[in-house]
Amino acid sequence: MIPGTAGSRHLRPWHYIAAAYTFAVGMAGTTLPTPLYGLYQRQIGFSSFLVTVIFATYAVGVIAVLVLAGDLSDLRGRRPVLLIALLLSMAAAGCFLAEGGLPWLLAGRLLSGFSAGLLTGTATVTVMELAPPGGRERAAFAATAANMGGLGCGPLLAGVLAEYAPAPLRLPYLAHLGLLVVACALTAALPETARPDRPPPPLRIRPPGVPHQVRTAFVPAALAGFAGFAMFGLFTSVAPTFMATHLGVHNLAVSGAVVFSAFASSTAGQLTAGRLPGTRALPAGCFLLVAGMLLIGASLLTGELALLLAGAIVGGTGQGLAFRAGVTAVTTRAPRERRGETTSAFFVVAYLGISLPVLGVGALTLVIGLRDAGLVFTGCVTLLAVAIGLHLLRSPAAGPGSPGRP
Repeated sequence: MIPGTAGSRHLRPWHYIAAAYTFAVGMAGTTLPTPLYGLYQRQIGFSSFLVTVIFATYAVGVIAVLVLAGDLSDLRGRRPVLLIALLLSMAAAGCFLAEGGLPWLLAGRLLSGFSAGLLTGTATVTVMELAPPGGRERAAFAATAANMGGLGCGPLLAGVLAEYAPAPLRLPYLAHLGLLVVACALTAALPETARPDRPPPPLRIRPPGVPHQVRTAFVPAALAGFAGFAMFGLFTSVAPTFMATHLGVHNLAVSGAVVFSAFASSTAGQLTAGRLPGTRALPAGCFLLVAGMLLIGASLLTGELALLLAGAIVGGTGQGLAFRAGVTAVTTRAPRERRGETTSAFFVVAYLGISLPVLGVGALTLVIGLRDAGLVFTGCVTLLAVAIGLHLLRSPAAGPGSPGRP
């Protein structure tokens, strides 16, 4: 047992499952508005570019927290940080329930970003640290699956409720608030795993960093995370608008289900990654992501929903393969006292991928239209994923399954 952590004799199987539930519910709130943007556009009146700005506001919140407080849970404990993240998610839901126009949407997305920034690194590490002896591999899958599963369930829940239940812009957030209350109760009952026997040090700001022994594995894993999250950024921002305007899909439940399929496939890819060595999982994930982006591009050209769905499934599977290989490599190689900080650094790169390319798509829509902007996007992500995959094939020592170099 490592000093300052919860003793293994005090851990129960439900502990890491409860932490995974908290992770999933918190992340679901970040994608809940995805199928609702069209309703907001009609109610408030704004362009597809402004949709990407609203979406990117969330990523700004995530990155700000990761950069300024990436090691907060290492210093103050996992449980307090998780509870703060859940409270921020509740506040975000309150902003959306206010229905006060664009400023409230931006405020809600920013608070969602703050919540996700605290959750991503902290919850990932918490789930793995709460695993009972011999259950670390299952916990690693539970952590990454909770992340992607939560992100996927948000659009699915909102789409179904908005399409088939009353108050489409209120009921999804009320339902999410109920789930958050349960998550708070479970989190409060979890044992602390980070330095519970030491007085908390003075609070300070220290940006995320990457220890030298992790850097060789970190770079290709983080770049693959960037490419995979860029694809998710497309699906969670402008894909529902594209489905409505170019594919004739106006059913919000269907739009939510298509987005869900990308994240669900990521979860399946993560399960597959556990059966492959890191040196194979990461390049395989990159090339599957390439195949998925090509299918998405074909859908943009032909206007076929089936191709878009296939791209979501194939690309999501590839993202899941690469994502789990990267997260596992980063968290297992980092020194324990810098694990939260290093994991946060990984997610900074990933969330740059979910924001910057999407903003580029939004800006391009003003010049060349949504379809052509999407084609430019798919081409750029495809080239990046190909480059990473080929680099790993030529230099397997740089892969996440290989020992890091100083």
